[in-house]
Amino acid sequence: MNSGQMPDRAYDQALREAFAQTKTDPANAVEAFQALVAQKREMVALRGLAQAMRLSGDEMSAGPLELEAIAIGIKRPSFAEAQAAFLADDFETAEVAIRAHLRTDPADPAAALMLAKIAASCNATVEADNLFKRAILLAPHYTEAHLAFAKHARETGRYELALEALNQVLRLQPDQLNALALKASALEQLRRFDEADTAFTELHRHHPKNARGWANHGFMLKTVGRQKDAIKAYRTAIGLDVSYGLAWWGLSNLKTIRFDQQDIAAMQAALQTEQMSAENRLHMLYALGKALDDNARFEEAFRTFSEGAAIRLKEVPYDPDQVTQHTNKMRETCTPKFFADRAGWGSERNDPIFIVSLPRSGSTLVEQILSSHPMIEGTEELRDIERIALSIAPTGGTGGWLDVLPGMDRAQIRSLGDHYIEATKRFRHTDRPFFTDKMPSNWVFAAMIMTILPNAKIIDVKRHPMGCGLANFMQHFNWGINYSYDLGHIANFYKNNVRAIAHLDAVAPNRIHHLTYESLVEDTEREVRRLLDYVGLPFDERCMRFFENDRAVYTPSSEQVRSPINRDGMERWKSYAPYLGELEEALGSVLDCYPQTPPLT
Repeated sequence: MNSGQMPDRAYDQALREAFAQTKTDPANAVEAFQALVAQKREMVALRGLAQAMRLSGDEMSAGPLELEAIAIGIKRPSFAEAQAAFLADDFETAEVAIRAHLRTDPADPAAALMLAKIAASCNATVEADNLFKRAILLAPHYTEAHLAFAKHARETGRYELALEALNQVLRLQPDQLNALALKASALEQLRRFDEADTAFTELHRHHPKNARGWANHGFMLKTVGRQKDAIKAYRTAIGLDVSYGLAWWGLSNLKTIRFDQQDIAAMQAALQTEQMSAENRLHMLYALGKALDDNARFEEAFRTFSEGAAIRLKEVPYDPDQVTQHTNKMRETCTPKFFADRAGWGSERNDPIFIVSLPRSGSTLVEQILSSHPMIEGTEELRDIERIALSIAPTGGTGGWLDVLPGMDRAQIRSLGDHYIEATKRFRHTDRPFFTDKMPSNWVFAAMIMTILPNAKIIDVKRHPMGCGLANFMQHFNWGINYSYDLGHIANFYKNNVRAIAHLDAVAPNRIHHLTYESLVEDTEREVRRLLDYVGLPFDERCMRFFENDRAVYTPSSEQVRSPINRDGMERWKSYAPYLGELEEALGSVLDCYPQTPPLT
């Protein structure tokens, strides 16, 4: 012990007195804690000094002291033990250890934060919220806690709450990269695109060399139709990091842009680097495939797409039997008697227009045409029907709803339809009486839609099986389309779509409107008039000028639907015919009979 340093017992007594004084005389408590910190720069004294300074009105001085105390505290063995388990995803062990730690130090903000993250990982949302708030209450300048709370709020769909937390981070640290990026993303999720654009601009001002920020900005600009600005953003990201596969992939997803030989060489060179992450490699393979296709190097393109698909299929294994079993179960359950017994049930609302299909079939084009009508609002690919299906049979998987729906009474069926109408209000921003829901995979739940929303319209869009199959194989989908990475899986999915829709046509005739992409291209006005007749609306010339519609579009077809209809891509599959034998064979009679439907099997 130094000659000027007080003994431990005296130090502990002085510490207790300083904490007691904090409640009644924080200004003098500051002096007392400062003397103690000068003696020993340890965690408890630093916390006390921060608390006293805050109560005295010196907010800015308190923050760094809180963070210094946290940095010291996380080095303690009891915390380190819990942290090791947490980082190993052993949340059960981590929770036991951190709760034991909190019994000895209930005011530890880092421990409250860890417990909050554990609760969030277990979907204990309310408990997680309270623990995040406690961590922030204990250390208001703890930016890590604010940021973690923002991520949790965003992941649970509470974007406004996320923005509040992010703004707190940026108030404390205006150049915090993750907060700037998450703020732009949250604003984008809220469809506040002008504000999101401003947030991205602020991110670029502080971090002009952040490639991810430029690429994410490009995704947003593409969505709102600012193609030139999107290209510039993607190219900036690539200029900063030529191996950033997500930027190349984003550029390729514009569809209307053509890559040149220089782009091909740059991507091929980048793919040779061992340092490239698996995520960047996957995305770059799909971008390179598009580039090779642009330059009519079809064999190389198919080989490149196949390499990307093989990687992705390992990441997201897919069982094609599941969709077949689901279709079989639907056909067994949803009989003519099923629908006759429930005639007149469900919500009376006729607002929704469902557009169902396989991806890359022209459904975005149909949505764009309909949303150009002054009576129809275009929304996006809504997940609410699937959520309803899962909610009524939470342990039954995708097909569990088929076990539950037949046993529901009239009031329950109606409540499901009314719930859908209420839940989708968050996506409606106009007073137009009708709206589109263009979730392609809703064909899986079409029988449920017909039951709970009997006055809704359902439009089935089909594209030539070979063209549709190839387009799915050439497109990397970030989520949910896991069948698209194998030609046999694609054929199976397509066939089940045909079987399901044909069955519903047989047991509930005239409920579903049918449209092929090829007929829409060949005679657009005729098909548009048929569409509007089915919906029950008068023809409007604006539907023929759909490409002038400036609404946000969130799918890979966003740029294509901003141009007049053309035949580009309709025959592309023929250039790949030598490599599509597996697809052709697996499609069988569905291909032979297209656009008609083969006999049901």
